[in-house]
Amino acid sequence: MAVFEGNFTQTESLRLAIVIGRFNDLITGKLLAGCQDGLKRHGVDVDPEGAQVDYVWVPGSFEVPVVARQLAMTDRYDAVICLGAVIRGQTPHFDYVAAEVAKGIAAAGFQTGVPVIFGILTADTMQQALERAGIKSNKGWDYAMNALEMANLMRQLKK
Repeated sequence: MAVFEGNFTQTESLRLAIVIGRFNDLITGKLLAGCQDGLKRHGVDVDPEGAQVDYVWVPGSFEVPVVARQLAMTDRYDAVICLGAVIRGQTPHFDYVAAEVAKGIAAAGFQTGVPVIFGILTADTMQQALERAGIKSNKGWDYAMNALEMANLMRQLKK
C-alpha cells in the first residue's frame, strides 16, 4: 500500500496559470493579490515576466471555465487557478452564472486531468465578498495552496 499526499515544498519547477474575471475587479484584484502572496511565500516566481505563472484576464466569471479548459489542454501547466466573484443581485442571474461556472470549472479539470482550482467567490452581498477577499481572510491564499498541493499530488500519481 502507498499513501500519496501533495506538498507545498516542491514548487520551483511548477508552471501555473491564473484566470481572473475582470467583473467585480475590486474583489478579484484582492483575490489575485492573496493568491500571489501564497505562491510567492512558497517559492513560486509570480512575476508576470517570469517563467512560472501566466495570467489571463477575461471579462467575467462566466468566461473563466472555457479559458481554463483551453489552458489546461496545452499541457504547459501543472494547475490552473480560476479567480472570480459572483455577487447576488435582484434577479436570478446569480443562480445561472454561479451554477454554470462551477460546472464548467469542474468539467475542465475532469476533461484534462489538470487540477483546475475553483476560486470563484459566490456571495449574497458585496460585504460577504470583501470579507472573503481580504477584510477577514483572503481566500486567494487558500486557492494558491490548493493549486500547489494538487499539482504536486498529480505529479506523484503520474510517476
